[in-house]
Amino acid sequence: MAERNPGVEFDLSWVENVHINKPAVFKRANEIRVRRGVKKNYQIAWQLKAATCIDLTTLSGDDTYTNVQRLCFKAKHPIRKDLLEAVGMQDKGITVGAVCVYPSRVCDAVKALKEAGAPNIPVASVATGFPAGQTHLKTRLEEIKQAVQDGAKEIDIVINRAYALAGNWRGVYEEVKLFREACGPAHLKSILATGELGNLENVYKASMVAMMAGSDFIKTSTGKEGVNAILPVGLVMTRAIRDYYKKTGVKIGFKPAGGIRSAKDACTWLALMKEELGNDWLCPELFRIGASSLLTDIERQVYHNVTGRYAASNELAMT
Repeated sequence: MAERNPGVEFDLSWVENVHINKPAVFKRANEIRVRRGVKKNYQIAWQLKAATCIDLTTLSGDDTYTNVQRLCFKAKHPIRKDLLEAVGMQDKGITVGAVCVYPSRVCDAVKALKEAGAPNIPVASVATGFPAGQTHLKTRLEEIKQAVQDGAKEIDIVINRAYALAGNWRGVYEEVKLFREACGPAHLKSILATGELGNLENVYKASMVAMMAGSDFIKTSTGKEGVNAILPVGLVMTRAIRDYYKKTGVKIGFKPAGGIRSAKDACTWLALMKEELGNDWLCPELFRIGASSLLTDIERQVYHNVTGRYAASNELAMT
């Protein structure tokens, strides 16, 4: 991961007079989506880059050690070896960015990654009463501490949407700051649940306040909202990251999550990062995609680019 964000003192002036030109945001987002297709010669490179930025995720009520173990082995070998050999990438150590699980499965993921020979792949744990965040503050803080104690290197917290919707930005700041302290050495990724924030101004303000409080990443969604990762929201969040970098010199990571299922979508998000933040952000230290099924389509597209046909369902390992 990148260098930790130390945060700054709360400054309401950073979010006081925010106005977002919604039509311009949607126009720019559509431009990236429509005009930034990856040429065929570069598709495999972009697809493999996207694979390295995935937080391979399982957040189901029926999660067991077995399916976490399977996920961890796939995290170590995201693309079939023969496909990597065909494009000369077999020695590049391609893995996903992290494995993301519920707090109760952190120990399972740590153990399974060691078994897979990939102890350096970080385990990310959702926490703080994910996805609603409607549990007592003391409980949310203890959940973070337990996940870190169990071996989580990254903690995906959810901000207090009630505070955000009421305009209580100091309240949001103080809670995230407490979460940052509870993380200890683990990196903090703040989920804004943008589909529940009401408008783009709140998305910008929540982004800025979460970064001020010490977030190392800001993340669009839990994946459980009605509206998850969409490009207009991503554009507003990346512009907030750019503004924070200009003010502090600290680079904050970005993670879209929820509804990103195709390699084409993943490459579009990479294009957004490249154009809005620059090449420095095109790495797993500063860009992640929260997804469970995305890797399957990326591997499928790599297979097609190598062989000229699409794989049958039994030719690629399921995630």
